[in-house]
Amino acid sequence: MNDVRTAMLPGTFDPPTNGHINIIRRAAGLYGKLYVVVADNIYKKCLFSVDERLGMLREILSDIGNIEVVSWQGLVVDFAREHSVSVMLRGVRALADFSYEFELAMTNRQIYPELETLFIPTDPNYFILRSSAIKELAMFGADITKMVPPLVAQRLSQKYKTEGEC
Repeated sequence: MNDVRTAMLPGTFDPPTNGHINIIRRAAGLYGKLYVVVADNIYKKCLFSVDERLGMLREILSDIGNIEVVSWQGLVVDFAREHSVSVMLRGVRALADFSYEFELAMTNRQIYPELETLFIPTDPNYFILRSSAIKELAMFGADITKMVPPLVAQRLSQKYKTEGEC
């Protein structure tokens, strides 16, 4: 293990799931510094604001000293370049994820050849977790406590009680 290396794990995290947290924790054990980069994309409709997602992730991951949770509005390769990140990590659940992520990795490689993309397969316990499905289940009052951290379950419940839509 080379603790000098810095990695990043970008995503929307809307909301953070147990699958996300599992991959982040595993990745933090592999690198000296891990940026968790929360996408702040004005073109993507998110249930939680970027500040809400940052807050949840920071609270959930507060016990891990080598993680920095940040937001970013631009291309992830620009974040990598600006922060001297040499490795981008991406979680994959299935072949469809891999196909999509592979194409993105090839595009990113064209833009910033110094950035390596590594894929981390999901833990089998979190194989079917998709943020969009979890939001839909929460909207209809289903029990999502095994799919998301307790803080996220609470925030989803509050969100749907006050907003009533996704």
